[in-house]
Amino acid sequence: MVVLSKIYTKTGDAGETALGNGARVAKHAMRVTAYGTVDEANATIGMARLHAEGALDAQLAAIQNDMFDLGADLCTPDMEKDAEAEYPPLRVADAQVSRLEAEIDAMNTALEPLRSFILPGGSALSAHLHLCRTVTRRAERLTVELATMESVNPAAVKYLNRLSDWMFVAARIANDDGKADVLWVPGANR
Repeated sequence: MVVLSKIYTKTGDAGETALGNGARVAKHAMRVTAYGTVDEANATIGMARLHAEGALDAQLAAIQNDMFDLGADLCTPDMEKDAEAEYPPLRVADAQVSRLEAEIDAMNTALEPLRSFILPGGSALSAHLHLCRTVTRRAERLTVELATMESVNPAAVKYLNRLSDWMFVAARIANDDGKADVLWVPGANR
């Protein structure tokens, strides 16, 4: 359980922050950039939820919780030391990726195949979900870059990859099951 009795600590005033294992690193370190962008993606999901209802809102709530799991995973390096840790770090699990895949498959049954690229927009919820998709893609790119430098849980990368796909399909669902998608017309304004 996390207990925050004081919000500011002044420990980051010199441009450093603590990772999940207690190590101090620069706030611009690649690992911090990756999990910070996951946090940003989570905030965009919170904005999308202002327009969501029912099952879609419940799925987004579950994803927001997963995003905290993902942030905890990314802020704790040294996966090879997980087994010897006094408190094993929280890691994203393949089951979370599988859940996203099942939800994508279920949503996709209501959609006609795409015959054109779609423009981000349509309904307010769809527009917000497209923003979630693009910020999630950025988080994925940064996490993949981090994985070229340090150890990263492969399930974390898979989760971000699937999540951006989930957001794309959900954005189409939010546009009247794709009927209100805004289609790209190549060269329309030449």
